[in-house]
Amino acid sequence: MRCLVVGHVTRDVIRKGSKVEERLGGGAYYSALALTRFCTVEILTSFSSLPEEWMGELKRVGKLRVVQSDSTTTYELTYTSPSERTLRLLERAGEIGSLPAEKYELIIINPVANEVPPHLVGEALKRGKLVAVDAQGFLRTFKNGEIELTELNASFLRGIGVLHAEKGELKQLRGLSPGDVESFLITDGPNPGIAHHRGRAYRFYPVKVEVEESTGAGDVFLASFSGFYLQCPFIQSLRRALAFTALFLERRSIDFPMEDVGRLSLEAKVEHIKG
Repeated sequence: MRCLVVGHVTRDVIRKGSKVEERLGGGAYYSALALTRFCTVEILTSFSSLPEEWMGELKRVGKLRVVQSDSTTTYELTYTSPSERTLRLLERAGEIGSLPAEKYELIIINPVANEVPPHLVGEALKRGKLVAVDAQGFLRTFKNGEIELTELNASFLRGIGVLHAEKGELKQLRGLSPGDVESFLITDGPNPGIAHHRGRAYRFYPVKVEVEESTGAGDVFLASFSGFYLQCPFIQSLRRALAFTALFLERRSIDFPMEDVGRLSLEAKVEHIKG
């Protein structure tokens, strides 16, 4: 099974108190990493250069399709708590203007800096059995590195299989209702989220684990849900994705047995919202 992930991989400068480290990041990287447990992965991305160690990691995750750029998207992430952070854009790579001509079982579009034009979603719908999108990168605008969320005519997302957005992003989406996508996942960090699936609404509860930081959580959640959704019914996919994401956050790795996911998914609560 072949999967394609579209979006910038990034150079992340992580600040936690007096501790500073640089590492590979970006929604495309974390989604692709999670998808290695489900399929053969390709990453369509753009950057100028990355450390050799990071390039090796990307190549272990999947086949790279790189749109050459004069710069590499770089974010500064300053954590004030495990689930709270501020982001600042230091540098941005170029736009990703087209998709490969091949067909895929799953295409995930996960931009982080408005690098994916909306028309690529329409292209993806022609080439992917399941198309999943994260709204975050379509909503961001930048002024002197500071990130703001802008209103978006999101009608181009109608007809996709999976859409993920954070609760605070919802008010920026225009021209789109939950019924316009097959599965709409709305997260709120460690707090309960809302999911809409084919006209029915559900409340879901993240599995509680010890977390040092939340980087990549939404990207792993989107990817793991999409991977499970290719194989399982909606509720089962949602519960397993909650467990998969919890294990990732706890261990900062996806190298855990799927049996652990199955066991932990029993603790993932999903309830139908009546009315």
